[in-house]
Amino acid sequence: MIPFVLSIFVFVAVASGAVEQQPTEATGAKLYGLIAASLAVGLSGIGAGVAIFGSTSAGMAATAERPELATWVLILAGLGEGLAIYGLVVAIMILGKI
Repeated sequence: MIPFVLSIFVFVAVASGAVEQQPTEATGAKLYGLIAASLAVGLSGIGAGVAIFGSTSAGMAATAERPELATWVLILAGLGEGLAIYGLVVAIMILGKI
């Protein structure tokens, strides 16, 4: 499925004439900045999801045995959520430079 979608994207890009244009140095820098910002947000979001999933699923199992651990579960979930916020901050900083 992915090669099919990629081939359609290449066909549309060639048909529209976007490939024929020579990118300037400023255009390349903006492109790399946008790619870096999207990677920062996307990968930090995936990392936050994995961290929150692991901490809350194990934390709720531990809370079933010892209810006083519920506060620690919330703290660990908040730390996992902080990963996504850090990625967003880095992306904003990258977009501020381009």
